[in-house]
Amino acid sequence: MSLAAAERRILPWRDPLAIAHGLRNRQGAVALLSDGGPLGRWSFVAADPDRIHVGDLDEGLRLLRQPDWARQTVGLMAYDAGARPATGPRPAVWPDLMLARYPAMLAFDHARAEVVAVGRGAAPATAAAAVDRAQAWLEVAGSPAEPPPPAASFDADAPPEAYVAAVADVVGRIAAGELFQANIARAWSGRLRREAEPFDAMLRLAGRAAAYGAYWRLGDRAVVSNSPELFLTFDPATGRIESRPIKGTRSRDPDPARDAALADELAASAKDRAENLMIVDLMRNDLSRVALPGSVRVERLFEVERLPTVHHLVSTVAATARPGVGAADLLEATFPPGSITGAPKHQAMKVIAAHEPPRGPWCGSLFHVDEGRVTASVLIRTAAFERDGDGWRFRTLAGAGVVSDSVPAAELAETGAKIRALREALVGT
Repeated sequence: MSLAAAERRILPWRDPLAIAHGLRNRQGAVALLSDGGPLGRWSFVAADPDRIHVGDLDEGLRLLRQPDWARQTVGLMAYDAGARPATGPRPAVWPDLMLARYPAMLAFDHARAEVVAVGRGAAPATAAAAVDRAQAWLEVAGSPAEPPPPAASFDADAPPEAYVAAVADVVGRIAAGELFQANIARAWSGRLRREAEPFDAMLRLAGRAAAYGAYWRLGDRAVVSNSPELFLTFDPATGRIESRPIKGTRSRDPDPARDAALADELAASAKDRAENLMIVDLMRNDLSRVALPGSVRVERLFEVERLPTVHHLVSTVAATARPGVGAADLLEATFPPGSITGAPKHQAMKVIAAHEPPRGPWCGSLFHVDEGRVTASVLIRTAAFERDGDGWRFRTLAGAGVVSDSVPAAELAETGAKIRALREALVGT
């Protein structure tokens, strides 16, 4: 069915998390939940997609090039789909690409404190019916009280010593001239309690909302993300592409003076600035594949962002797209994100594969396409859930960028700081 007709209806403000709670078990339930800050003005909630694609990457990208899939679609591209040209065939732990098209959606404007019900269809009448469905979702809002920890366990897939050895090996490879940087990750797995569900983790993260928080469930798979990192945005009206890679981390401290000192230390760190700059250069190169010549630029460099559990060093790279560029072209040119691979990107992904099993959705991208506009996050601070006969099992990861002067024990501590919020959401400690 075509989605060429559209209708919008302005409604009074409601809490998007409460609406998402009411829809959490509907087919294709999705909630893109921002913190309402400068990077997160909009949240989106929807359910009941009319078309779904799960699996083949090339077929999914072909669909994304069709106008009706570019009007109101949510997608998830797994890290391994983009890494495969470097790593070769590896066991599949998650579909390469998941897409769902939503005729009805609720958009929450945090700046204006209003809700926009959006309906699309082949004709005005079907678009109006879709708006009615979206508006009706406001009446099924749940009570999003924080549940108890949903997970019965949170176990490292490998001992800390294995990660320390992996970092040391990568430092040696860098010294030998094989590469400049690689993002090496640790993984944790576990199961939810029988009565628990993935959305419980989303509720427990609500007090630590990020610009790109998300919940998405398709069938027996779900993801919960509390990502602070923008992979890219694209506005076809202006041609602007923007990416905001994160490289450089310090833990937050409850003592304000110590916390400020850690932020200042991060801002002044030659190691972290060099690590960040490498990825900025990588993103400049990736964006140049779809940008007008000479339009790629670095607008901000080495800004410290303060999140509930960590400080991050963030830069902003922008470009102007060539005519005709769309969501599929952007993903093909830039995926996987440079901040979670390394430099040179191809070699970094080979080195990552030598130390890690397939990542699945972690460090892939969750994206929203709306009338050709694209917002795509980097799926860090993300847990992937799959349901089997014994309930829901999950897997999550945290990584650190390894460079020539990395100290393995310090990189191990960084992964602990990064996984803290998800660990507390799942098991409480």
